[in-house]
Amino acid sequence: MTVALVTHSTKPRGGLVHTMGLAEELHRQGHPVHLIALGDPAVGLFRPTAVPHTVLPAPAKSGSLEERVFASIDVLTDGLARLVDDGSTVERRIDGSTVRADILHAQDCIAARAAARVRDAGAPVSVVRTVHHVDDFTTPVLITCQREAILEPDQVLVVSEQWRRILRADYGVEPVVVPNGVDLERFSRIPPASRAELRARIGITDERTFLFLAVGGVEPRKGSVYLFEALGRLRRELTTPAVLAIVGGHSFQDYAAYRDAALDSLPGLGLALGRDVVLLGTVDDAELAGWYQSADALAFPSVKEGWGLAVLEAMSQDLPVIATDLPVFREYLTDHVDALLPRVADAASLAGAMRELVTDPGLRERLRAGGRTLLPRFTWEASARRHLKVYAEVRAWRRARQRTTVF
Repeated sequence: MTVALVTHSTKPRGGLVHTMGLAEELHRQGHPVHLIALGDPAVGLFRPTAVPHTVLPAPAKSGSLEERVFASIDVLTDGLARLVDDGSTVERRIDGSTVRADILHAQDCIAARAAARVRDAGAPVSVVRTVHHVDDFTTPVLITCQREAILEPDQVLVVSEQWRRILRADYGVEPVVVPNGVDLERFSRIPPASRAELRARIGITDERTFLFLAVGGVEPRKGSVYLFEALGRLRRELTTPAVLAIVGGHSFQDYAAYRDAALDSLPGLGLALGRDVVLLGTVDDAELAGWYQSADALAFPSVKEGWGLAVLEAMSQDLPVIATDLPVFREYLTDHVDALLPRVADAASLAGAMRELVTDPGLRERLRAGGRTLLPRFTWEASARRHLKVYAEVRAWRRARQRTTVF
């Protein structure tokens, strides 16, 4: 049984981090796996990996969101069609790699539509889809496309009970819950001097300054406007200076209007871009490790989340975490035990949690200890075993259906 893990992007957002973590664990366990992504073949994935992989040339990022979505589906469909065994050969060649796929495991809407097209064209493959979250599309065409990407796969997976309930209620499917994992060896430790250098790069020379790190860029789902307002409150109320550094910002969707409006609000909150709020952009794994280890806390006040891999990443680097009281976070986090969970979309509640961390070193240490206790529950080894069970069940179901059809 060979599995192709398929994703629409090579950018280090949660979906691809999940995909690479799963692929690497399957590879470590000796299972045939190949990772397929859209991106720039000359650049490759966002970090090195031992997993066999193919980066197909992504279409130009131009036109409307609808045009870009369907162009990506078309390109990925063509690439996958060259990958899978059509019954006339055992193996196919794709960009120099010899691969074969029994299972196409899609990690997003675009990949799921492409995989289903290949299956429906007659390829002897089964399609599995992980729904990390459902996007807030507004046009009928994209809403329909997303719905089909949930209904077409042979099996849908989710990473939380919350999203199992949502998909059951809104789409009438019965997903299987397979939790995320975290790779405790992914990030290397940095020397103390590097921590000081990174902080100095954004103007922090006073060790008393409290550095909050946000991961995911400035966008609606990450609750950025509430984080800015909370930081403004903190600046007015505390004498201890606090700075917010934001990693990320790339997205398939265009959040420029939201981002610009959020950044334009900073002066009215008593904040200055480049002094109180620093945009770091997309960084490589080595630098991301440095920021996790140079910050004093993770600020992750999402208003919508599929899971929040950044939470586990931060904990793996001994960083206290502020999330929100979203149901998905409450599935694995406990307020004031392993994280602080202020109310969703509530800047005053968020500011209160941030204030607690700044002023209470004992709380920070208790949260670090809680994170260390939590992490062993979420391993890629366990997640890979669960995935393999699902793959085997889906393949057995397909073979049983083929025998029924023949006889």
